[in-house]
Amino acid sequence: MKIGVPSPAQLPSRMPRLRDGLRRRLCRGILRLAGWRLRGDFPDVHKLVLIAAPHSSWWDGIWGLLMKVAIGADVHFMAKQELFRGSLGALLVKLGGMPINRGSAQGVVEQMIDQFHQRERLWLGIAPEGTRRHVPQWKSGFWRIAHGAGVPVFPVAFHYPDKTIRLGPPLDTTDDMAADMARLRAWYAPFKGKHHAV
Repeated sequence: MKIGVPSPAQLPSRMPRLRDGLRRRLCRGILRLAGWRLRGDFPDVHKLVLIAAPHSSWWDGIWGLLMKVAIGADVHFMAKQELFRGSLGALLVKLGGMPINRGSAQGVVEQMIDQFHQRERLWLGIAPEGTRRHVPQWKSGFWRIAHGAGVPVFPVAFHYPDKTIRLGPPLDTTDDMAADMARLRAWYAPFKGKHHAV
C-alpha cells in the first residue's frame, strides 16, 4: 500500500495518462504543502468508473483535481453540454470534462455506456451522492454505467481527519445492484469527509 503521491513509474501501465509537465510538479508541490497524501493502489485496467465519496464540500473537487494532475491520471467527469461553450468549454475539456445531453432520449447512462464502447481507455469519475449534502441513499447512475459497460467500479474516499485520499478494491458489478451498493458503502464506512461521512 503506497502512501504519498506516486511517481509516473509507480502507476499501472494501463491507466489512462496525462502528459508530464510543469502543472504536474506544481500540483505535487501544492499537495505536499497542504499535507494531502494518497493511500492504496490503482487497478491496472484500461476502463473503469471511479466513485469519489463522501462528497461534502467543494474542496473535494479541488483536492481531487490536484491529485489527478499530480499523478498524471486522465480521469474524466460528466458535465451538461451547455457549459462547453467558449473559454469555459475549452477549460472543462482540458480538465477532463465530457459533455452530456440531459435532454437526449438516449439518456445519460446510455450516452456514457456508448463512450466506454467507443474508447480504448476511459476512467470516468462520479460522485455517487450527486450532492454535497448528506443523503441516505446513493444515486444508481454510476452502477448502471459500470454494469452496462462491463467495467469495474473503483471506490476512492476523501478522509479529512488525516488528509488522505484512499483507494479501495475495484468491484466487478453483479446482477444484484443492492448487494453491490451495500458492499461499496461498507468499504466507505470508516471514512469521514470535510462535513460528514457516508
